[in-house]
Amino acid sequence: MAVVVPVDDPSDQRVADYVGLTDPDLRRRREQGDGAGGGFFIAEGLVVIRHLLRSPYRVRSLLLTPRRLEALAPDLEGVDAPVYVGSQDVVNAVTGFHLHRGAVASAHREALPDPVDVAAGARLVVVTEGMNDHENLGALFRNSAAFGAGALVLDPASADPLYRRSIRVSMGHVLRVPFARADHWPDVLGDLRQAGFEVLALTPRPDADDLATVAPGPRQALVVGAEGPGLSPAALAAADRRVRIPMAPGVDSLNVATAAAVALHHLSALRE
Repeated sequence: MAVVVPVDDPSDQRVADYVGLTDPDLRRRREQGDGAGGGFFIAEGLVVIRHLLRSPYRVRSLLLTPRRLEALAPDLEGVDAPVYVGSQDVVNAVTGFHLHRGAVASAHREALPDPVDVAAGARLVVVTEGMNDHENLGALFRNSAAFGAGALVLDPASADPLYRRSIRVSMGHVLRVPFARADHWPDVLGDLRQAGFEVLALTPRPDADDLATVAPGPRQALVVGAEGPGLSPAALAAADRRVRIPMAPGVDSLNVATAAAVALHHLSALRE
């Protein structure tokens, strides 16, 4: 089992990774690397931490209450990272809120792959534009894992998938579905096309093709946009097809993660 280190002082610098978890600006400054690694991220809760321990990400440390240490003990065999254990009051004081889950972990960020490389082994890929809501992004990763999408490609304006809330909402699936950040947007859609993908833009526009007319293909990339603005004209123009989900009169759109789930279920090879 990993080395267990008692902590009774919230100002102990060994648990500095976990200070102020509810302060988004502080977290961005502390956690973000330079794009080539060097940063870290926080995973919260037993389910997510178990995903982390089975993922490619290198764990820096864990901070647990005694009760959560007992629950995670079988999973910590062979973990080469310190496990800091403190009372609920100490953990709350470190994190800045009542951490009722009683378990957080810190892990190293890794350098992100090239978008075409991350999609190379996938039949179905999800691409996001301007998806800046962490909860929607986390739900999208969870839906992508559920329906067999092999990778996600994010545009420069999309949120950080490794933000604590995104990881938590994804139920840890952010840590198992590969992703990349496309700095050249929307040119990456052309790159995916050249790699053999049919690029499908999901939009509620009435001139788009009914999703039911789109057959699951050998390689497809589903492009989704933020709620409200949707996909930009440039992204729509770069797609091979625009597709829509038919809805009852009076309903103009779905939550983006829900809409993506419907489309991914339709396109998924899991049904074949």
